[in-house]
Amino acid sequence: MESGDSCLRPRFRNPALTVDGAVIVRRPRPGGACYQILLIRRGRDPFEGDWALPGGFVEYGEDPDLAVAREVEEETGLSGLPFRQFRTFGHPDRDPRGHTVSVVYLAELVGEPPAVEGGDDAAEARWYPLDDLPALAFDHDRILGMITAVLGLA
Repeated sequence: MESGDSCLRPRFRNPALTVDGAVIVRRPRPGGACYQILLIRRGRDPFEGDWALPGGFVEYGEDPDLAVAREVEEETGLSGLPFRQFRTFGHPDRDPRGHTVSVVYLAELVGEPPAVEGGDDAAEARWYPLDDLPALAFDHDRILGMITAVLGLA
């Protein structure tokens, strides 16, 4: 048989791989610190008009570590962020388009939040206080809850 014979290749139903970038800024102030998170307002369905962490699909052949930097830059204009993997989220119902698994990355900054601007499929990009968040798309409220708990910000 020919090596390209599709009968020899197993067929799997695999989830799609995505990345999300949680960028948190700690702003020192008298008596403690103020924390802000970078969010984008989605410009497309699903959840068009809702707020979410910047992120998106990993392209075929792309390293997820590079995909998160690309997605955050495309959607907010920020580059060169010190991302590190936080955790993977993969509940089958987390995305109405189908089963997606997202590798969530965390970048922590100190000082004034850098300027951001919505781009690509993000209608807007904006910094929000961690203690005053809008309703979030997908499972991003759960993700941010875990991040704030791990960082001791809850």
